[in-house]
Amino acid sequence: MKQRSQGLQVSGVSKVFHTARHTSRVALDNVSLALPAGEVGVLLGPSGCGKSTLLRMVAGLEAPSRGQIVLNEQPVDGPGKERGMVFQRYTSFPWLTVRDNVAYGLSINGDGASMREGVVDYFLDAVRLSDVANSYPHELSGGMQQRVAIARTLANQPQLLLMDEPFGALDPETRWQMQALLQQVVKKEKTTVLLVSHDIEEAIYLGDRIFFLSSHPGRLREEIIPEFKSTLPAGDREAMLASPAYREMELKIRRMMSEEKPQAA
Repeated sequence: MKQRSQGLQVSGVSKVFHTARHTSRVALDNVSLALPAGEVGVLLGPSGCGKSTLLRMVAGLEAPSRGQIVLNEQPVDGPGKERGMVFQRYTSFPWLTVRDNVAYGLSINGDGASMREGVVDYFLDAVRLSDVANSYPHELSGGMQQRVAIARTLANQPQLLLMDEPFGALDPETRWQMQALLQQVVKKEKTTVLLVSHDIEEAIYLGDRIFFLSSHPGRLREEIIPEFKSTLPAGDREAMLASPAYREMELKIRRMMSEEKPQAA
């Protein structure tokens, strides 16, 4: 529905947090990565490696201490409507219906009513919420509420969709359903996605490339591309899980996770 361009470039980005006691903590150190337009990138690594901090910097909610972030040749220097973010917690407005929640971003961006109607209906259908369009968030399950957040974000047609562990609060079956739905929608829309995850299966299933960050401070330890998925039926989780290449990649990542755990004194 919109023209795509070059993608995301993170170049030499570091983040240092300073405390009131005049001490400092290096959260990220010299991270560089590239995510081509139309691909799904997953930030993966142990707790405290700076995944969410990096995502917030790409969103413009935090400023890098050093380095530069560029989206489609435009430097990121603050929040912008070309980047949409979906959080783990449900962020729907409880006083608005599902339809009005999805339309909210379009309304504040000044889009016309006729265009807004068509776009809202399109994305309600894309995330399978058309039959509950006039319901309120409290009437929906957790998975459906998260679909509202995804539809609202996609309706603004961002160049980059940012997701911070968006399915972490869901039960396993609903999480698998949401992962499959997200994969279908972003592939159809050719949306560029950067997603934070702590789940290895999710990272391999959704990711075109996985950026594994080391801990304390966060550095890009390895970029992993699950090329074996190109030989499998698209979106077929069972085929992926049965693949020897999947088991090999999962074991490799688990070993990397174990190596990054703090050593006992």
